Amino acid sequence: MAPLPNAKLVQNSLQLYRYLLRCCKQLPEENIRQHYRHAVRQSFKVHADEDNPERIQQIIKRAIEDADWVMNK
Repeated sequence: MAPLPNAKLVQNSLQLYRYLLRCCKQLPEENIRQHYRHAVRQSFKVHADEDNPERIQQIIKRAIEDADWVMNK
């Protein structure tokens, strides 16, 4: 399964959140979709108070890489 083409357009945490939820919709089984949706929501809550722009960009880059890995798995 290919990642969504708009990954390079993700610039902030809200765009990342939406991108990851769209990726979850492409997963083949409902229980897998629910698992990753829950993980995305939890990660968003954990990092909601992050204010360092460099750290936010690191999180975005890593989350997109992880999503690509999951989608290709």
